[in-house]
Amino acid sequence: MLTCAIIDDDEINRLTLEHYIELSPNLQLEVSLADGIAGLAYFREGHKVDVLFLDIEMPHLSGLDLLRVLTDPPEVIITTGRQDFAVDAFELRVTDYLVKPFEFGRFTQAVERVQSRRATSPAPAAADGPANTDLFVKVNSRMVRINFDDVLYVEALSDYVNIVTAKQKHIVYTTLKALEARLSTFPNFIRVHRSYLLNTQHIESIEDNTANLRGGHFVPIGKSYQDGFYKGLQRI
Repeated sequence: MLTCAIIDDDEINRLTLEHYIELSPNLQLEVSLADGIAGLAYFREGHKVDVLFLDIEMPHLSGLDLLRVLTDPPEVIITTGRQDFAVDAFELRVTDYLVKPFEFGRFTQAVERVQSRRATSPAPAAADGPANTDLFVKVNSRMVRINFDDVLYVEALSDYVNIVTAKQKHIVYTTLKALEARLSTFPNFIRVHRSYLLNTQHIESIEDNTANLRGGHFVPIGKSYQDGFYKGLQRI
C-alpha cells in the first residue's frame, strides 16, 4: 500500500487524481491540497507519504520550487499541462511526468514505475528484532493484514491474484507482476511459473516439476523457470 498526496491548483485535476487513487487498491490518499504553500507546510509539519502527485504551475510556489526546498521528498509524479518543464523536472529526479489530460492507464504505468523503483532501491539497515513480514491487502472494501510467512503461494487470475495460506484464500485486485515487485524484499518468494509465485519455506517435496506444499497444495514449475529454481535450492 502506497500512501499518496496531491498538490494541484486545478480542482478538476485533483478530483480526477482522487478518483484514480480510489480505483487503485494499492494506493491510499492522505491529503489533497490546492497550492504549493499548503504543500510545503504539510511536509514541514513532518508528514510523510510514499508518492506525491505534483502540479508545476501554481501561484506563489511552483511545483518545481517546492521540490527544490524539500529536504527528503517522496517519489514524485508530475501532473502538468505543459511539456516544456520535463527536462527541469527530471533533473530533480522525479519518477514520471504526466501531461494533462491523462487516462487511467497512463496513471497506472506511473504508479508501477514508483513500485519498480522502490523494489530495486537498497533496503534500509535492519533493526534489532524479527523482520516485519506483514502486509495489508485490499479485499473487497476491507484492508486485511496478511503475514506473508504464512502464504503458501500466489496465483494469477487475470487482473486479480489469489493469495493462498494454509487456512484461507484472499482474492486481491492487483497483478502478479505488481505483487512480485512488492514482495522483492521477501527472499523466500520466487516466481516458478508465469501464473505462480511460490513461498519456498512451505515446500515438502518436488516431483515431476511440481512443488508439493504443506496442506496438500501443488504448484507447477514452468519449463522456463526450472533452471533458476533448481539452482536456487539448497540440496545435497
